[in-house]
Amino acid sequence: MSKNTREQLLESARRCFAAKGFYGASIADIADEIGLTKQALLHHFGSKEKLYGEILKGIAEGIISDIIRTRAHVTNPLAQLEALMTGILDRQLAHSEEAQILMRELLDNRARAEQAGNWYLKPFLDSLVSIVRTIPLEEDLTEARALALVYQFLGSINYFVVSEPTLTQMFGKEVHAAMRQDYSEQLRLLIRHRFHHG
Repeated sequence: MSKNTREQLLESARRCFAAKGFYGASIADIADEIGLTKQALLHHFGSKEKLYGEILKGIAEGIISDIIRTRAHVTNPLAQLEALMTGILDRQLAHSEEAQILMRELLDNRARAEQAGNWYLKPFLDSLVSIVRTIPLEEDLTEARALALVYQFLGSINYFVVSEPTLTQMFGKEVHAAMRQDYSEQLRLLIRHRFHHG
C-alpha cells in the first residue's frame, strides 16, 4: 500500500469514527469513501480495532510531540500548562474530528475498556499530571488531584470544541466567533486562578 493510500484510509477512518463512533462506523463505510473494498482495508490494517488504534495512536503522538516541544522551550511549569492547554484548544479547533473521536472514545469505551491492551492516551495524561505536580504550591498535589485538575481543563476544551455547531446555531455566528476568540484567554485565567488561589 502506498503511503498516500494509507493516509487516505486513515483520513477516511478519522471522519467516519468522528461522525459515528467506533461502533457506528463500519469498515465498509471507511473503504467505500476512497473506493476500496472492505477486504482491501482489512488486508492492510487487520481489523477495525487495529485501524481505530492507529487513529488514537496518531492523535496521542501529535499531542505528545506538542508536550515535548513546549517543555523544551518553556521552563516554568505553570506557563507550560497554560501553553499546552491553549495549544490543545487550538489543535482541536483546527482538527475538530480529533475532539469528537476523543469524546466518543470516552463515551463508547465502556464495553472495550476491560479488554484494552493499549492505552494510547495515558502517556499524554501522565505528562500533563507530571507538569501539574511540579507547579509550586503550598500543598503537594496527589496524583489523583492533579489528574482531576487536568481532566477539568481538558473537559472544558473538549466540551467547547464539540459544542461549536450547536453554539453557533443557538447564539448566532457573531456571538460564537467572539466566544471562540476569547476562549483561550478565559482558559488561561481559569488555570491561573486555580493555582494562585488554591
